[in-house]
Amino acid sequence: MAAAALVVGAAVLVWLLLPATTAVKIPSGVSSRDAGMVERGAYVARIAGCVTCHTAKGGVPFAGGRALETPFGTFYSPNITSDRETGIGKWSDEDFLRALLYGEGSQGEHLYPSFPYTSYSDMKIQDALSIKAYLMSLAPVRAAIQPHQLRFPFGWRALMKGWKFLFFWPELNMTLPNYTPAVARGSYLVTALGHCGECHTPRNALGAMDSLAFLKGNPNGPEGWAVPALVGPSKGNFSHWSVEEISEYLKTGGKPDFDSAQGPMKEVIEENTRFLTDEDRAAMAEFLKSLNE
Repeated sequence: MAAAALVVGAAVLVWLLLPATTAVKIPSGVSSRDAGMVERGAYVARIAGCVTCHTAKGGVPFAGGRALETPFGTFYSPNITSDRETGIGKWSDEDFLRALLYGEGSQGEHLYPSFPYTSYSDMKIQDALSIKAYLMSLAPVRAAIQPHQLRFPFGWRALMKGWKFLFFWPELNMTLPNYTPAVARGSYLVTALGHCGECHTPRNALGAMDSLAFLKGNPNGPEGWAVPALVGPSKGNFSHWSVEEISEYLKTGGKPDFDSAQGPMKEVIEENTRFLTDEDRAAMAEFLKSLNE
């Protein structure tokens, strides 16, 4: 039995240490270098919140270094400018897609879910590549980022392969049927591009989102903020907001009771959702209202 346990343990260790090699299928004729991708990417990157997480306080946009405090330690966002040494300047389209859709780095390393690939995995390939096109169009910034400071044993990145085995199944993602076009668009913006669930959904002891409590609030949100519920019995007054009021909130941060957005949500509105079209903000509102009906 001891010998069998040793063999099994060795096999698991080898499995954990194998690099990530998920094959990415890019539709024929689709590339980050296609015409119009930079302009499209500038808009998609706003929805996806790239500048918010990849900019240190007072730092250069997209050059990384923003600290994220978690129960597992402190994560630092990477440089995603086009710098070839410290950024993503050497990444291929396949590299970029593996990171966004599968949480795999360009060297085969498994990425921590502080990067919301668990939501981005539903992103359309054209949208993902448009973000790359936009980022590559910006001036490169040389900025080496300090390593994550994580508690033992979370600093051993190979464990992320086991975490993904337990909690990350992108091949099971699907769009729910019978949505109107507006609600379907809102679902995509909320669940995939906007990754709202990453903050508004509670997490288990290992940091995975509780799929049974999607958007039902998170008492242990980013930067120590309690993030309110958007659906469910503890959603408070949000269920009474109209589509127009939700849309206005995403544009200005103003609430129907004349209060205003605070904390991380204020930043999301100022740097991301206020730049969306009125139609997209309304689509997000219609999707959220559909969850409360």
